[in-house]
Amino acid sequence: MLAGVLAPTLAVLRVDAVTLAAQSGPILAAGLMGTGMIAAAVAARFWVGVALALTTGVGLIALAQRLGMAPLAHPLSTTLALLVASISFAARGTLFTRAHPRHGWIIAVLVVCGEAATLLTAAWLPDWLLVLLPAQWASAAIATAIVGSGTRAAMAVLVALAGTAVTTLLVARLLPRKWPYALMFTAWLALSAYVARS
Repeated sequence: MLAGVLAPTLAVLRVDAVTLAAQSGPILAAGLMGTGMIAAAVAARFWVGVALALTTGVGLIALAQRLGMAPLAHPLSTTLALLVASISFAARGTLFTRAHPRHGWIIAVLVVCGEAATLLTAAWLPDWLLVLLPAQWASAAIATAIVGSGTRAAMAVLVALAGTAVTTLLVARLLPRKWPYALMFTAWLALSAYVARS
């Protein structure tokens, strides 16, 4: 969980203030994912993950602005993107712990590491892969809110993140039944297709 705060903080400190806003999407997505997913899994509490993810996001933005990042182009859109992404990541952490009470946090750490790697290497990955990854959805939503045209332009990825969150929480509630996993997988593919077509 500490790495979820430390790694993005170091990234903010290392990036030039002029280009910081342009690189804010992946940095903030990694921070929200690292704290939200892992905290929810460790604490076995969904709202703990949401609260810590939001705190991390706000803290990273405050640090970036203190280092010279331009004011947010769309503060309300940024808040919405941070909230939806935090809920989505915390939902996944909650599911991991419900499914595997003793090892859910390990699964969360592995998933965070894998998706953080895709955030770092997104420029070299094919588009068909990127549209499948919630971390990329969060990165796109946040970047669009901070330097782009706001919520309307990021609607597809916000809908995908929200849909993933709702489906994941439903599956977590229905455990230990196995059939809800088919529902989650179907929803994920449908939402990925929606993002790809947008």
